[in-house]
Amino acid sequence: MSIDYISSRPSMGPPVRSRFRAAHRNGGGRLARPSPHHSIASFRAPDQGSRTRSTRRGRRSIIVKNGVIIMRTGKADLLATVLTAAAGLAAASGVAAAAEPPPPAADACASLQGQPFGKGVAILSAKRVAAVAPRDQVNAHGWRISSAIPAHCRVDGIIGARKGAGGKDYGIRFSLALPDAWAGRFLLQGGGGLNGSVLDPVGPVAADGRPALARGFAVISHDSGHEGAVFDGTFMVDQRAALDFAEASVETATQVGKAITGAYYARPIAHSYMAGCSTGGREAMLAFQRYPELFDGIIVGAPAMRTGDSNLAIAYTQVLFNQAAPKGPDGKPVMAQLLTAADRKTVLDGMLAQCDGIDGLKDGIIENVAQCRFDPAKLQCAGAKTDGCLSAGQVRAMTLAFAGPKDKAGYPIYAPVPYDTGIVATPMGYLPSGAPGPFGPASDATEIDLDARIHELRNNASQRLTDTNYWTNLNTYLDHCGKILFFHGVSDFWFSAFATWDYYERAAKANGKAFTDASRFYMVPGMLHCQGGNAFDQFDMLGAIVDWVEQGKAPEAITAARRAPAKETRPLCPYPAYPRYRGGDAKQAGAFTCTQPEGAVNGSGG
Repeated sequence: MSIDYISSRPSMGPPVRSRFRAAHRNGGGRLARPSPHHSIASFRAPDQGSRTRSTRRGRRSIIVKNGVIIMRTGKADLLATVLTAAAGLAAASGVAAAAEPPPPAADACASLQGQPFGKGVAILSAKRVAAVAPRDQVNAHGWRISSAIPAHCRVDGIIGARKGAGGKDYGIRFSLALPDAWAGRFLLQGGGGLNGSVLDPVGPVAADGRPALARGFAVISHDSGHEGAVFDGTFMVDQRAALDFAEASVETATQVGKAITGAYYARPIAHSYMAGCSTGGREAMLAFQRYPELFDGIIVGAPAMRTGDSNLAIAYTQVLFNQAAPKGPDGKPVMAQLLTAADRKTVLDGMLAQCDGIDGLKDGIIENVAQCRFDPAKLQCAGAKTDGCLSAGQVRAMTLAFAGPKDKAGYPIYAPVPYDTGIVATPMGYLPSGAPGPFGPASDATEIDLDARIHELRNNASQRLTDTNYWTNLNTYLDHCGKILFFHGVSDFWFSAFATWDYYERAAKANGKAFTDASRFYMVPGMLHCQGGNAFDQFDMLGAIVDWVEQGKAPEAITAARRAPAKETRPLCPYPAYPRYRGGDAKQAGAFTCTQPEGAVNGSGG
């Protein structure tokens, strides 16, 4: 690519964002709404001069390569966005382009290798990938993919390759999939665990088996700046790697991905999205909290937004049950003798007896999460412990654990945990099983000093660095009409769904109607961490947020399905509403109506 010219002259006209706001206030349609990367500056084609080239945030260099306008961010010399001149003006003014350009030439993919896309960006390979026929499969992270995967250009690269602490190689490795039939959309795919590897860039999160790539999105994934096993945290000794994992890689990978996408198709990205669950959900929160201009729509699933607190709650739960467990000859708790299969059935049957029918249908699923008031004390044995009832020690452990840990002053350290059917699952239920977890063998500790632990945690810079639980000022993201969908499995064994709901409530309080009009929160009864469980865990939030962003269709009930039997469906309702059975075929979503609960709502104020 040759550079045609460079300009950094100040603008003589109003910035796009001001024009957009005026149009929006005057009732402009959806085409009048530019994508965030369009809203930064005004653009003119080379043959129209080079006058309008500044922003409200200062000057930006405009570089034109082969008729494509590229704007630099000025940060790390990374290309922030790629726009054709004509399409850039069309998007800014609300005028649709006259015609879709043809797909890239066959050799366009290979030609990306070696091209400069900013300081420190290296394209390691750019190869064609043939289409894959439809087949029902589950990827390495458990996401279902049932649709065909289209032919695409697969770009693998690294940003900022370097030697870091201990002489180890670091840099943000990424993979970008560019479909032949591009829909003009871009998606950043969130990671999982502590990242450390690049997932296939398909965009499977909350897509009901039809991932973003199958819908014509350009999709990028990345390793957040280091290589390693999914829970290997040794990279945190390197400052840049720690910062990239904590937040910076979200912006860096997005900017580079957008630059390559725009250059490849030689036309602007119409809309940008992000979707992730767990660590990917935390990254999605970073997107609207710290990089509010990057995306139009964001899907946040079960975010790992305060892992120090949630891990402390899990440790506290283990201690409570260790205290109640019988002790072996070595004095250590024997968890297998505390919560037997019969005991777990007693808990499940007790929850269903107290909470299942309040949604209008006894079907083994607790839909009215907001008003399930399960009380373990009602299951306590009147005398000696037998099958069918719980001991006083079991009742105490369960009651304290699900209420969440508190310090000596009674202040909550972490949110309460919902009572739900999946808590009895083994080994992935919230009730301890004694089986090894993702961090190794279960603890046999019988004491814990919560005040000392929380003091240590509050002063742990590495832990606080990754938290996304606190920042609630979202006016910039909301000002450009950004949309957010949250979802969380009620039986999540790792992060409490009430912790995410607590953030949602605080964000609503901080931003008011602007936030509640632009966001929805969905509880998924029975679902474990991100997916799985006795649940309707197959749902298309990706399609819902696209319709909301691009057509103004705000979602309410979202139809969800079981993995098996596949034809059974149920609506997900914006919390605290729940699907109430109103009659008819209980296996079909149409038999239910989203209903607001009466009285206090579980999780609120927690």
